Amino acid sequence: MLSVQQALDAVLNETRSLAAVSVALAESLGLVTAEDVVSDVDSPPFDKALMDGFAVRAADLAPGEVRLAIVEVILAGQLPSKPVTAGSATRIMTGAAIPNGADAVVKIEDARIEADGKSVVLRTNPIEAGRNIMRQGASLKRGAAVLPAGRLLRPQELGALAEVGKPRLLVRPRPTVAILATGDELVAIDANPGPGQIRNSNETMLAAQVAQAGGVAVPLGIARDNRSDLRAKIEAGLASNVLLLSGGVSEGTHDLVPAELAALGVRNIFHKINMRPGKPLWFGAWNRPGNEATTIYVFGLPGNPVSSLICFELFVKSCLRRLRGLEPSAPRILSGRLAIDHVARGERPTYNPARVSWDGSGLCVEPVRWHGSSDLQATVDANAMAVFTSGDTMYPAGQSVDVILWDGWPQGWESRP
Repeated sequence: MLSVQQALDAVLNETRSLAAVSVALAESLGLVTAEDVVSDVDSPPFDKALMDGFAVRAADLAPGEVRLAIVEVILAGQLPSKPVTAGSATRIMTGAAIPNGADAVVKIEDARIEADGKSVVLRTNPIEAGRNIMRQGASLKRGAAVLPAGRLLRPQELGALAEVGKPRLLVRPRPTVAILATGDELVAIDANPGPGQIRNSNETMLAAQVAQAGGVAVPLGIARDNRSDLRAKIEAGLASNVLLLSGGVSEGTHDLVPAELAALGVRNIFHKINMRPGKPLWFGAWNRPGNEATTIYVFGLPGNPVSSLICFELFVKSCLRRLRGLEPSAPRILSGRLAIDHVARGERPTYNPARVSWDGSGLCVEPVRWHGSSDLQATVDANAMAVFTSGDTMYPAGQSVDVILWDGWPQGWESRP
């Protein structure tokens, strides 16, 4: 039985990023760059004014007031036609090009235009050359790197790419993830469960986790506990980049998933992990006949919902990050302080749902009241999992523990390590 770290290493050693595709910039939000992008222009492309005011020679300014002749007015998008010489100034708007001869901009609030409109009185102390001017190429030089490969594209990255004229770019596509719940006891979520039946909540939960992790969920419904139905739906799932099966991977008489995967040629990489919950996790890979370069990754998740949720956060999400070209792909392990005393029990390390917050001095961790791997309701109050070692151990409040966040940074976190 593998440790969690050994299993995670096995997943990531097997997984390769998806082949790059070209997409329109407008369709690339949330994707990951697969190429280095360099600038084809200086940014800004000219010396420009950072505020409305008057372009002047810094040498002409003196304490108190100085009167200068206005030689022209320049709007953003216009080019100056007259230089600024001794005793003169150009009225300029934010973003407009600085005229020749000027080396500073005095803000409009420090100016009084004379009634004839031909001169301006500037009320200011001497200022240094360069004040309120952004020099050509100060933000980015032509030929300089804009974004490296492996960068997640947010709105600001899209804006930077638009600025350097990149209407299309190479990215890693979103992985498709088929989701197949197994078991005769399952019914649709809009059905009234009969005796011994439960609703198929795992499909909904896993589809949401896939979307949150940047993938495209492909729900396949429910496979019943018979080989023909299970095999047919597994074959359909192998058309996606990743196949998630929920249930059927333990050692019961109806746990048929490992045998059917083997019959279809899915290579088993590991089965069972030394953790709680999630021990029965199965992971394998399948290469489509005639296209051995394409690998499909298969996870047999335990059927209990908390086990599925936690195995997804640890292993499936890491696989999806690697497929998307995001590094590091492994979960980020943080350290926090227990807010309450906690007793951990069991012969395996426990990944306990927990509520993590930021209290100004660090992460504060409170394990939720949790009744085991079928207690999905407890996770509603959790945003992370706290890791406790095997054995019956008392952890006092204030002790440091490892935590892995589920939903990004805790609310109120303003200082990120």
